[in-house]
Amino acid sequence: MREQYRAEGIDAEALAADPMTQFGRWFREAAESAMLGGLYEPNAMVLSTADEQGRPSARTVLMKQYDASGFVFFTNYRSRKARELSANPHAALLFPWHAMARQVHVTGTVGRIAPEETAAYFHARPHGSQLGAWASAQSEVIASRDELDRAWAELNARYPVGSEVPVPPDWGGYRLAPSTVEFWQGRGNRLHDRLRYVRIGEGPAAGAAAWRVERLSP
Repeated sequence: MREQYRAEGIDAEALAADPMTQFGRWFREAAESAMLGGLYEPNAMVLSTADEQGRPSARTVLMKQYDASGFVFFTNYRSRKARELSANPHAALLFPWHAMARQVHVTGTVGRIAPEETAAYFHARPHGSQLGAWASAQSEVIASRDELDRAWAELNARYPVGSEVPVPPDWGGYRLAPSTVEFWQGRGNRLHDRLRYVRIGEGPAAGAAAWRVERLSP
């Protein structure tokens, strides 16, 4: 089970000055590939966290926003990932765009976004997803699927379509502010291109930082 990559490489001279601008270029191309059926959910990313003892865990979440400050995702504040981020705010992201022979690897620190940002996104979600955020005590053991379905049905009766669903107090957004962002392009003979931005400056946002670009051996 081996694929021989034949994609064009990464031209270091053509890279953007900062990683979030470069990510935007690649993400637009990934979204275009998804529209043509070549890639599924380009905003899906693997989030890796670790607890206070350094034991790692990983799961796929959806990136809902990116800008100069970093990458935003949403979850239950009592979930496993949230508990681990509370104990250890260092985390990693991976965008696995296999259909394009591309990956983006990100490391950085994670913090909660402002409540008003969470509220704006929550109320833009589909009605069923809003109820789902209330119905699920994420990562907790439940007796059966029926328990989850009953909770959702009760919420649906309390907040029918067209009514405003309040934001759950234990649900909201996180932003990962990157310290490194690596762009990986598959090449022939396993001699892949790997170019990594490393943050070397400080600023109010990741985009205000200075960045060094390194080429890594595959």
